[in-house]
Amino acid sequence: MNVLVINSGSSSIKFQMINMQTKKLMCKGLIERIGLEAGGFKYQKADNDKHYEELPIPDHKAGLKKMLETLTDETHGVIAGASEIDAVGHRIVHGGDKITESILLDDKAMAICESLIPLAPLHNPANLQGVQALKELLPQGTPHVGVFDTAFHASMPAESYIYAIPWKFYEKHGIRRFGFHGTSHQFVALRAAEILGKDIKDFNCITAHIGNGSSLTAIKGGVSVDTTLGFGTMCGVPMGTRAGDIDPAIVLHMIDELKLEAKEIHKILYKESGILGMSGISSDMRDVEAAAEEGHEHARIALDVLCHWLSKYICGLASNFERLDAIIFTAGIGECSPYVRDKVCPKLKVLGAHYNPAVNNFKAEERIISTDDSPVKIMVVPTNEELMIALDTKHLAGK
Repeated sequence: MNVLVINSGSSSIKFQMINMQTKKLMCKGLIERIGLEAGGFKYQKADNDKHYEELPIPDHKAGLKKMLETLTDETHGVIAGASEIDAVGHRIVHGGDKITESILLDDKAMAICESLIPLAPLHNPANLQGVQALKELLPQGTPHVGVFDTAFHASMPAESYIYAIPWKFYEKHGIRRFGFHGTSHQFVALRAAEILGKDIKDFNCITAHIGNGSSLTAIKGGVSVDTTLGFGTMCGVPMGTRAGDIDPAIVLHMIDELKLEAKEIHKILYKESGILGMSGISSDMRDVEAAAEEGHEHARIALDVLCHWLSKYICGLASNFERLDAIIFTAGIGECSPYVRDKVCPKLKVLGAHYNPAVNNFKAEERIISTDDSPVKIMVVPTNEELMIALDTKHLAGK
């Protein structure tokens, strides 16, 4: 079975084709600058054959049509025709509390996704544009599966998702903690259990997905029981441009005393804060680490704040367990920043996780960075959300 995985954003679309017999990548690509005069199409086969074109991409359908033409091209393609795409797995950010698992995207499911747009106004519309375009471009009857960022966290108990505000806001307006990055947390937990030779149903871990967007999750027996992201995608630890947890009184002060409008506050907290706001340099961790090494004080403080909150949340999430087996770092910063891991891991000794700095100097590899006798293992496991989406798609399309 060949599964096409689609991650459709507002101005770009990432895609991968995966052979599910071998679980090997056949090709991947990026359609970017959709709607702009100079769009871009990046494409790479598993054998490293690369292809790039700059061309106008007026909308999602035009970009996906270009993708299909390339997938079936005699020179660059990996399949003879669109009929060899057995199923499509679509990443969709928000399923609310109505969609708690991956589902086939029939008309009823699409209508539910559309009703949830107010919960993810920047993400769900773009996700659904990709679904609709491919439904029109591919042969009728091709299964389309929605895999939701929020679904993995549907297992959380009430004490983890209820906010301490009047009950009517949950009951009437659905305001609760949802959690995100579910496919990443699920994938690395499964992979870590496999590496350690443990049954996922008896495996307890904390997964730290740290990138431009970040969240940490407590996973007990393979299911999410607590997570740091909530109703929206700003809370928890500081991120590239997002503030993370702040005192709500700050927002009220911005409104009452600084006379800022809601849209301006939204822009500040989502686009101008986090690592960028603290450092004044960049939202890219590589730039900030380099500046800190050169003695830039605000860059150093930004890194210290991030690492403080990471260790604080890891230790807090550990209260969900009677026994903790592993702490797992993943995503762009978690996988590729020895600096951040070196600052955070010594603080985890209180949990029984004993760090070995001698084995930490690497990027984007599967490694155990705790001592051999550490009761709680510290691990780095590169995430593969696309494979997780493909596995769910294969399971549902097979039915």
